[in-house]
Amino acid sequence: MKRGPLDGIRVVELAALGPAPFCGMMLADMGANVVRIERVSTAAENQAPRDPLQRSRRSIALDLKHPAGAAIALRLVERADVLIEGFRPGVMERLGLGPEPCLARNPRLVYGRVTGWGQDGPLARTAGHDINYIALAGVLHPLGQAGGKPVPPPNLVGDFGGGGMLLLAGVLAALLEASRSGKGQVVDAAMLDGAFAQLAMCFGQLATGLFRDATGESLFAGAAPYYDTYRTKDGRYVSVGALEPQFFAQLLEKVGLDASQWSASCYPAFDEVTVRERWPELRAALSDAFATRTQAEWVRVFGDSDACFAPVLSLNEAIAHPHVNARCALIDVDGVVQGAPSPRFSRTKAAPPRAPRRPGQDTLEVLTGPAMPSRVPA
Repeated sequence: MKRGPLDGIRVVELAALGPAPFCGMMLADMGANVVRIERVSTAAENQAPRDPLQRSRRSIALDLKHPAGAAIALRLVERADVLIEGFRPGVMERLGLGPEPCLARNPRLVYGRVTGWGQDGPLARTAGHDINYIALAGVLHPLGQAGGKPVPPPNLVGDFGGGGMLLLAGVLAALLEASRSGKGQVVDAAMLDGAFAQLAMCFGQLATGLFRDATGESLFAGAAPYYDTYRTKDGRYVSVGALEPQFFAQLLEKVGLDASQWSASCYPAFDEVTVRERWPELRAALSDAFATRTQAEWVRVFGDSDACFAPVLSLNEAIAHPHVNARCALIDVDGVVQGAPSPRFSRTKAAPPRAPRRPGQDTLEVLTGPAMPSRVPA
């Protein structure tokens, strides 16, 4: 039975934070055999982590600063299809595990690396986190209320979308190319680059004058009254995203506003003069309307309409939502609720994820068995 579309692909992952383990998780979810190399100091911990980012791979512990540890890592690389690492530029080279020695041992190797600022440039070797990368990329600036300060979102745009997912896309593309050419290469993924990639639509709007480059003025950052959140009678919130005219008409009908009075307000991006000046008035009308009922009552009112409506749920509430459960979007792995593997494949379905292993738990098995068996035992 196949373990997913990447069954037989062998991956060496150097333990790191954020985007690199996210990429490792996605590769493992798709059936790749991933061996995660942990620091020896981490292996002193007696308990397995409960972090879903570390699921479905074996864990070994090596002292990569010692020549013997680096030599063992190179031996694993010889049989691997992919290596992924998330250190600052120069760290892997100092360990003797940079692209040159690894590709010399294994010319077909896809060498995936992810950093914040990239492998070059004046900031390349400086520290940073998600908030810094999206700040420099112009992503943070629009987020927040007009006249207020930028408000950082969860670390999804830089770490996971801009870093981990970009690295995953690059690794998969390089694997496909290697299957044709027989040659590996280095995949250089930077969270800064990934943030810019996700801004493609905004760059288009900026070039045509549709993007307002100010905090709280962007259409998709809460500037438009029909793409915003509203407080309900019970102090909860609901979200609306009725951008298109037909959806906007349903929104007005559901909250009891006269569609003819607000018909011009459904074209925010195309008529700046006549529309934006009415936004405060429309926002006030929607605020008053949503304040008349509880969140649960509004859920019943909107039902399965096309008004682009959803309640704003906490994470615990999202876990219990009927649609989430019907979709089987979440799974329980060893008592930890987490996202199910995605995307879903019709023919090469992956095996269910396995709980993270204790750091270094599989060292003896990996180092005394075949260097990198093509299948991970269940």
